[in-house]
Amino acid sequence: MITPERKKELIAEYATKKDDTGSPEVQVAVLSERITNLTEHFKAHVKDNHSRRGMIKMVSQRRGLLDYMKKTDAKRYESLIARLGLRR
Repeated sequence: MITPERKKELIAEYATKKDDTGSPEVQVAVLSERITNLTEHFKAHVKDNHSRRGMIKMVSQRRGLLDYMKKTDAKRYESLIARLGLRR
């Protein structure tokens, strides 16, 4: 679970303008944080398949947002994956 304080930090860090919560950068950053937290959760709770399904949906949503960014603005895409440390 991502805390509201951490979410505000991510929004402030990745926002493209003031009060920006809907840009692809912010959405990908928040999804990445949630995916990271769930990955840690699964190390202790291996059989939690209900949460695993939700995480797979989040990964798919993040992939779609990243594909959209790559298609529309490749420079923003490259800088975002570098800042987040994503492999692709």
